Amino acid sequence: MNIIITGASEGIGFELVKDFCRKIKRGKIITLSRNPERLKQLKKKCAEINTKISVIPVAADVSSVKLSQIHSTLFQYEMPHVDILINNAGLLVKKNFSDLSEEDIYRVYNVNVFSVFRLVKILKPQMGGEKPTHIVNISSMGGFQGSAKFAGLSAYSSSKGAVAVLSECLAEEFKNDNIKVNCLALGSVQTKMLKEAFPGYKAPLTAEQMATYISDFALKGSKFFNGKILPVSLSTP
Repeated sequence: MNIIITGASEGIGFELVKDFCRKIKRGKIITLSRNPERLKQLKKKCAEINTKISVIPVAADVSSVKLSQIHSTLFQYEMPHVDILINNAGLLVKKNFSDLSEEDIYRVYNVNVFSVFRLVKILKPQMGGEKPTHIVNISSMGGFQGSAKFAGLSAYSSSKGAVAVLSECLAEEFKNDNIKVNCLALGSVQTKMLKEAFPGYKAPLTAEQMATYISDFALKGSKFFNGKILPVSLSTP
């Protein structure tokens, strides 16, 4: 099995890679992050879990990842087909709307929305066909229509709403290509990002617990869902 996970150096992404190493017998996992040292640590931890999984660290900023860089990695590690893509990388800027600049909005959307568009576009030739592919986009309850919203998160929440609708659109476009696309709108999880956004707040779930759910969904959810935005939350925020 071939898996690609963005935002793999911290929090949920870091735990996701380790959890896949426990759940699949053999395969390759490409991990993307701007932090090469953390990716090296992750690779070492995964080797202790399952020696039959090749964890391939790729130090790259998803907001500017190049087509040639991804394709050369796939070619180098003989990965002609992508079974699972998890777009997990995220950026949160907490500012009141009156203080937000266009640069702030662009930075958030570049990581949270445009990187999803960019990676799917790049990897589409390696998806679907004779073997199925499941794309799982990680959104937030902040971007889930009708959920509680919080001051200072207009850039973040609106970008996550955009990811959700993009997921619905991609599922429709790819429905005849053996590619399923779903979106998980996560509630609060105890991560560095949450701590910075809501100082002092204690989330009901750890990154490891949420990663366990996401990996299960990535492996099995495409049998039951396509084009769905699924809330995964015990509480709000």
